Amino acid sequence: MTDELFRLLTLQDPNTRIVLIGTGLLGLCSGVIGSLAVLRRRALMGDALAHAALPGLWVAFFLTGDRSFLALLAGAAVAGALGVAAVAFIRDHTRVKEDAAIGIVLSGFFAAGLCLSRIIGDLHLGNSAGLDGFLFGKAAAMLPEDVWTIAAVAAATVAIVTLLFKEFRLLCFDREFGASQGWPVRRLDLALMLLLVVCTVVGLPAVGVVLMAALLIIPATAARFWTHRLHRMIVLAAFFGAVSGVVGSAISALHAKISTGPAVVLTSAVIFALSMLFAPQRGVVVSLIRRRSVNPPAPVVRSGGAVA
Repeated sequence: MTDELFRLLTLQDPNTRIVLIGTGLLGLCSGVIGSLAVLRRRALMGDALAHAALPGLWVAFFLTGDRSFLALLAGAAVAGALGVAAVAFIRDHTRVKEDAAIGIVLSGFFAAGLCLSRIIGDLHLGNSAGLDGFLFGKAAAMLPEDVWTIAAVAAATVAIVTLLFKEFRLLCFDREFGASQGWPVRRLDLALMLLLVVCTVVGLPAVGVVLMAALLIIPATAARFWTHRLHRMIVLAAFFGAVSGVVGSAISALHAKISTGPAVVLTSAVIFALSMLFAPQRGVVVSLIRRRSVNPPAPVVRSGGAVA
């Protein structure tokens, strides 16, 4: 155990380096775009996107006969975009509310993906082994080119959010005012959803369909306890996401029976719990202490009129 910890801390294993860098960058990217999604009340959309991407993975594999990372991601992105379009269509053209529309699309696309996995798997195409890893993630199978793809997406996400920060802030906090002033709020909303699609699809190989939404939501929600300012929230969420990715991957490297995806999400859940309890502005413990100091307990009057 000591030798394994030393090798981990010194990054002697090339595969460990790849996984740590890849999941760290994925956590950073998820924290940035997740902050905007949470404030825009699009948090569950990430869950729908992740589940909607599953049939796209299998269709892309069936059409290309190749397990190329980029080919699979392209198929997942197309399916995710169709999922977003389906949610928007149901929301805008029926009386079904958005949360119900998300649930319908999520379950429908996910069921289609599971059926396709059985059908295409029974065709014995030979190199379909390992695609089931997209359900829960298989970060240990990351290759250097996968990390470069994640790095490119993370860099593009940070750059776009930085350039359009004022516009995204208006979209999150006062969309109606922006629309009344002639701002292209529909295009901004579409750009946000596109970033969410790309980030979600890129993260599937690492944490999987089931857990990707957690990596989008938890770091951003944890950061919300620490600040009221959007730019600080984004930075904190990116930091929490990166720490979750690195620490979760390290735990998985030290304990081979623990999968990377669940370890990453569990680490982010611990960060959320600590933030919820001990954040200086909104933490539960601090709020209780502040409340007790403002409203001290009433003195206890004993028999005979004495005050305790």
